[in-house]
Amino acid sequence: MCILWRVRYPIAFVLLAGTAAGACRSAALAPPTAARAPIVQPGAPGQPSQVIAPAQASDLSKVQYTGGDIKFMQGMIGHHAQAVEMVALVPGRTASDEVRKLAMRIDVSQKDEMEMMREWLQARGQPIPDPRAHHMMGATLMPGMLTAEEMARLAAATGAEFDRLFLEGMIKHHSGAITMVHELFATDGAGQTPEIFSYASDVDADQRMEIDRMGSMLKELQK
Repeated sequence: MCILWRVRYPIAFVLLAGTAAGACRSAALAPPTAARAPIVQPGAPGQPSQVIAPAQASDLSKVQYTGGDIKFMQGMIGHHAQAVEMVALVPGRTASDEVRKLAMRIDVSQKDEMEMMREWLQARGQPIPDPRAHHMMGATLMPGMLTAEEMARLAAATGAEFDRLFLEGMIKHHSGAITMVHELFATDGAGQTPEIFSYASDVDADQRMEIDRMGSMLKELQK
């Protein structure tokens, strides 16, 4: 409620009354303050998003890379390297244009991502792994990677048999990359910087789409 106080001088009263009345009208006409929109933090693949406070959002911008992030980037370089080895076998062994096109897309994308990961590690002063390390005796294979025996069997095949082994092997390989993404997000504090979160999320989405496509190609081949 607006109250107009009387003053001793008429002119002052008129001015004060006019000002106060204007304030009352402005208060009456002013729209209610809009509620602040919530800040939503996207969840990891398969996990729900959550509403966070402004202070938390500010803190997220300051999160630095972790040991889990480094391990993921280093491991994914070796993982991609085997996919590049697999597609290098395609030209001399398949008769399928569809398999050739698929292999070309995988080759380009994996090489581009490997370069990006090397630059990320180098910018942070972290070791860049030898992409051929998985060939070393006793090396632990990352999820989804083909064994030496499976790679030898793939290299020895031709025609429809090669296509089948290639598609089965690449589906296994892509599934392993998805597992690595899940392991990253399951590691405390890892996968939180915008660069890592965006890249890992893209890996998860892209590999799933290619798995679906290769599954359809495999079904056609088996008819």
